[in-house]
Amino acid sequence: MAQDQQDRHALTGFPNAAIHLLRGLEEERQRLAEEHSLSPTDLRGLFRVAESGDLTPKELAGHLALSSGAVTGISRRLVDAGLLQRVAQPEDRRSVRLQLTSEGHRTISAIHADFIAMVARATHGLPQEDVTTATDVLWRVTGALWERQSAIRAPGRSLPADIP
Repeated sequence: MAQDQQDRHALTGFPNAAIHLLRGLEEERQRLAEEHSLSPTDLRGLFRVAESGDLTPKELAGHLALSSGAVTGISRRLVDAGLLQRVAQPEDRRSVRLQLTSEGHRTISAIHADFIAMVARATHGLPQEDVTTATDVLWRVTGALWERQSAIRAPGRSLPADIP
């Protein structure tokens, strides 16, 4: 039986485009994860460590909005895969930081190259001015979302340094 049109809830305009962009990016992340024999969640963890340089498991849990137990499993799988290493902290022997291994760096570089190529294909034929405008809009929206989330979750939390 076909669903009645009035039972549907569909976004329009920019919110609709944003949701579809996010869905497309999520499908791309799943493809990349599969190609590198990772789960999408493991790939998210690997990306966060790569972006930060190093993180404690607790910091990674906060970034991924996961429990410490879930991050223990993620970090164990990534260490076992040779992509991450646990580095003991001299000031606190109980504390470790997660860092990319040489293989982790190679893997992230390959994933980034693949992602950049995918975006280049997706934007091929668009005027550079349109790409520049879209980039600016995405950063402005991202900044506004970060500010809103910072005010809600952690007043005083600063925006990431790479947001223009």
